[in-house]
Amino acid sequence: MGCTCPNSNLKLASIPTFSSSLFLCKTSTLRFQKLPLPRPIKALSSSSLLQTCTTNSPQWKATIDFKWIKDNKEDVAANIKNRNSHVDLDLVLHLYDKMFTLQKEVERVRAERNAVANKMKGKLEPSDRQRLIEEGKNLKEGLAALEEDLAKLNDELQQEARCLPNMTHPDAPIGGEDCSTIRKMVGSSPKFTFPVKDHLQLGKELDLFDFDAAAEVSGSKFYYLKNEAVLLEMALVNWTLSEVMKRGFTPLTTPELVRSSVVEKCGFQPRANNTQIYSIDDSDQCLIGTAEIPVGGLHMDSILSDSLLPLKYVAFSHCFRTEAGAAGMATRGLYRVHQFSKVEMFIFCRPEDSEHYHQELIKIEEDLFSSLGFHFKTLDMASEDLGAPAYRKFDVEAWMPGLERFGEISSASNCTDYQSRRLGIRYRPASEAQVTSAKKSKGNLAPTQFVHTLNATACAVPRMIICLLENYQQEDGSVLIPEPLIPFMGGLSVIPRKSL
Repeated sequence: MGCTCPNSNLKLASIPTFSSSLFLCKTSTLRFQKLPLPRPIKALSSSSLLQTCTTNSPQWKATIDFKWIKDNKEDVAANIKNRNSHVDLDLVLHLYDKMFTLQKEVERVRAERNAVANKMKGKLEPSDRQRLIEEGKNLKEGLAALEEDLAKLNDELQQEARCLPNMTHPDAPIGGEDCSTIRKMVGSSPKFTFPVKDHLQLGKELDLFDFDAAAEVSGSKFYYLKNEAVLLEMALVNWTLSEVMKRGFTPLTTPELVRSSVVEKCGFQPRANNTQIYSIDDSDQCLIGTAEIPVGGLHMDSILSDSLLPLKYVAFSHCFRTEAGAAGMATRGLYRVHQFSKVEMFIFCRPEDSEHYHQELIKIEEDLFSSLGFHFKTLDMASEDLGAPAYRKFDVEAWMPGLERFGEISSASNCTDYQSRRLGIRYRPASEAQVTSAKKSKGNLAPTQFVHTLNATACAVPRMIICLLENYQQEDGSVLIPEPLIPFMGGLSVIPRKSL
């Protein structure tokens, strides 16, 4: 979608630089009590995929190209159907046409008001001046009412239009998750000569987890990591950071509380059904479900220099998800939890480069998992499983012997300009006029464009631990450490079975 609409309050982005190589990650202490009384965390009734919109007046406006949507109505309607979205496109276009007509009426009345004001500047008979005063007063009152209606209509249009999903890559499969296609299969499942244990049994025998105590302290789907499992988490995080940084990514740690508006701008809705987002009561803040959200907001309302692109970040954070509706044997143990550590890659780039960087991100993921010896498949995800911001998404599913199935361990999404239009992130392309002109002026500057954003999971710690324990278990009950992680485990090469 192309658009040259101006964006106000833009600021030149400040780009951090880093030079260190390895990082030990600490769990931050979150304080939820700015007032004398505590403000509890609660899960709002919402959806992360923009399936249902809120009825509240928008506090921000997305730069959506409504003309493009109107000119391509059939394609947009087909895309909504293919994604199994519930957006009312006819209502969006009706509101847009109504607003367009009302805007013309506002401009007409405003011109009449200005014309009356100009007439009053000259010499006039008292009766004529009084007539113009009355006419101007009526026009002013009428204009104020029209402008109020226009503002309300614009809010209603924004509210409905935010629910529109991104367009879909023409090569993406159409349909539900079962229609996703295998893009690549790597390795083969390990062959065991002894009964295979799942990560829960291994964790119990090796004294690595405590779900029972965590349930008493925090509730279900929380856990304590213990002993070598703690070292394994730190090793996974630091190894992943070091490997991704070799590929030119700047490391970050992020805030883990963000404003709800930033969550919405990234394409997650904290006010509908089946939310994955925790919200802080009596506050506009939410706990992040992924570092994609605070990293996406890093350059919010900015104009980036063309010479800085692409901007590549690798971010460590804790993630918090309600996992609403998740239950059953397939999600037991560490597979689906409310809090976990994750390393996330994120790229801001020029529009013409986003497909290239999408391929780069999935290649990095595949290289990481291959180096750990995992058996996995990469999937080109079908349209109904993309989520609202994604133009195209690749998932990686690794074999988990104890669970006897493949389980998702990462994904990589190209969100094109869906998030940047909401976050207000543009760049100014370098132009020949800028280079050759001795005197800068607005006429010499190339028009700004929205950047494209991409995100990919480099390491979701709990599921990586599942894969490591289940794939590297030994007959004597011990678990081997893959060679790449041994230096990050202080030289520890095996997790031994504890003495009874």
